[in-house]
Amino acid sequence: MKNHVQLPTADETVKALNIGPKIRRIRKQKALTLQNLSVATGLSKPLLSQIENEIVVPPIATLLKISRALDKDIAFFFQDTNSDTKITVVRASERGSPDTRKLGGNEIGYHYAALAYKKNRKNMEPFFVEFGNSDEKNMSYYRHVGEEFIFVLQGKLEFRTTEEVHELKAGDSLYFESDVPHAYRSLGNRNATAVVVLFSPPGAGM
Repeated sequence: MKNHVQLPTADETVKALNIGPKIRRIRKQKALTLQNLSVATGLSKPLLSQIENEIVVPPIATLLKISRALDKDIAFFFQDTNSDTKITVVRASERGSPDTRKLGGNEIGYHYAALAYKKNRKNMEPFFVEFGNSDEKNMSYYRHVGEEFIFVLQGKLEFRTTEEVHELKAGDSLYFESDVPHAYRSLGNRNATAVVVLFSPPGAGM
């Protein structure tokens, strides 16, 4: 299924990461057209073009599909340098620095920041995620290869599939197979925050 979700417009902070140009460069190095990448990811050509041209911001699931199709670790798109170190530390001040590495927006329902972007070649991808409020009818469902773990830090978070609804509070956790279409939204007066860890099996298809 092609992804037709309306994504947020990229601002200058996001553009500083050069995610779009990185995708275009690797795609061309692999001699892939936008059509090739569209077939490999299930994402539409217009959406891929908008991402490459930094017009919109890709959600985690979208960026994960692109990274797998290009045979790159998703961390590659957050890195300033390519590091092979076995141990990395990301300070709180680095996560909140001017280049913040915080992506997303109200249109996709959340903002996210990579927590281990300095580490290359890994199977787990941890993120700090802030979920916004949205109407049920406006919730966007995503799916991707792998598994996902969520630990709620604050607020109330609603997790939905096409068949189930779960309300999670601070201290609650959830583990699920992420090929199940899923969506989130914050409940209450303040945004919910959580640590989200994605596991993507090496060599798995889309």
